[in-house]
Amino acid sequence: MEDVTSARTGRFFFVPVLRPELLFQVASQGMQPSSLPAVLDSQQAYCDTTRGHFWCSFLDKICKWAVEIKEGKIVTIVKEEDRHWNSKEGHVVDYGEAVVMPGLIDMHAHLDDPGRADWEGFPSGTKAAAAGGITTLVDMPLNNFPSTMSQETLKLKIEAAKERIYVDVGFWGGLVPENAFNSSSLEGLLNAGALGLKSFMCPSGINDFPMTNINHIKEGLSVLAKYRRPLLVHAELQQDSESHLEIKEGSDDPRLYSTYLKTRPPSWEEAAIKELVTVTKDTRNGGPAEGAHLHIVHLSDSSSSLDLIKKAKSGGDSITVETCPHYLAFSAEEIQDGDTRFKCSPPIRDSANKEKLWEALLEGHIDVLSSDHSPTLPELKLLDDGNFLKAWGGISSLQFILPVTWSYGQKYGVTLEQLALWWSERPAKLAGLELKGAIAVGNHADIAIWEPEVEFDLNDGYTVYLKHPSISAYMGSKLSGRTLATFVRGNLVYKKEEHAPAACGVPILAR
Repeated sequence: MEDVTSARTGRFFFVPVLRPELLFQVASQGMQPSSLPAVLDSQQAYCDTTRGHFWCSFLDKICKWAVEIKEGKIVTIVKEEDRHWNSKEGHVVDYGEAVVMPGLIDMHAHLDDPGRADWEGFPSGTKAAAAGGITTLVDMPLNNFPSTMSQETLKLKIEAAKERIYVDVGFWGGLVPENAFNSSSLEGLLNAGALGLKSFMCPSGINDFPMTNINHIKEGLSVLAKYRRPLLVHAELQQDSESHLEIKEGSDDPRLYSTYLKTRPPSWEEAAIKELVTVTKDTRNGGPAEGAHLHIVHLSDSSSSLDLIKKAKSGGDSITVETCPHYLAFSAEEIQDGDTRFKCSPPIRDSANKEKLWEALLEGHIDVLSSDHSPTLPELKLLDDGNFLKAWGGISSLQFILPVTWSYGQKYGVTLEQLALWWSERPAKLAGLELKGAIAVGNHADIAIWEPEVEFDLNDGYTVYLKHPSISAYMGSKLSGRTLATFVRGNLVYKKEEHAPAACGVPILAR
């Protein structure tokens, strides 16, 4: 993989999010294609940000601007004619007509490391992330072993990540009954660097990560208020005897997706969110948990559940919600009998529900997107048996989230600026990543370069870096939006199906 040392003129779109208003014009306001050279010092090693330079230039309605990156951060934004740097050394790289935007931030991924690295692992997961334009991941506290529920288990996670990650990785801690009423334990976890906490209101499927009730959640919010960090909640709550995790043997065909769909109806999400909004009132200005924030992960139900969230927001509750590309790309009617690659929880619902999710996302009622990348071993997906009731649930998607969002979003007129909002700016804010999420002075030089119009087939000939590509519901799809290069803190970590020779991502710890 060659070093990038300079670049001749190419045509790019530049999509800043947090930007000086006098300097930038967003794409929707008529920004034109322009040249954007990328420059790294000729002596720079991939993981050495002490000497690296990276210049970005773009053309707005008035003139051309340049962004200088040094020591891993953006240090200046100036007019192109005012740029002073000797670019005679090195060779030329031309990205052509590509899009340059802030690196994506996926704040909901399961890398299963340590303990279950055979499911994914830090090296394969972060290589896949880099190949998809993701520059930062926040790893969930379960599916690894032991689950991350204490200061000690967080340290295990951090040690496992060191020198094995190709993008930056932060960590959520776990809120479980064991630590919910132990404020010193939770504070130890947060003081050790957890960006926030995560809990389940239903069985998680992992024995050492039990479900919480609303009292546990209330206690967690009270501790998080001191740190001004979020609580992420899997919001499903079993409500009746007819809908349960196990349907009586023989009553319904377990190979039918409709059978699985019955086990987790929308009423589960609605019931959980009804309880959650009784405690999010405490997060209002002047409330006992002011400073805390509640974030509902992977919303699937676009009806009553979403209405409850909208009402809580309008009342001043500190609450946000995400959905995932698989809820926006697929619908229940399309899922074939026995194709357990599509099993996840909450489940993928019908096409009418999918349309309403898109509507809510475009109108701003859904705040961010995340992958909920949840891989496992192929044998646990029961691909041969096709038993939806017994197969492991989770969509393997990490490398594909940018092209999936873009490809399926074209029907709805999704813009580059919206992509940057859903995948960069807002995730950075929710996770407290102050130096990420936008191309702005002082921020980390996290940049994704990709070609929106380039189509490709996810088949055996396409390079997938996930440990078990066969379990991904996206295999066999035709997508558009190929990643050309990914820079993390100014380091070129991925370029045209090659990664940097060393894993130079950094574990991110809250301070």
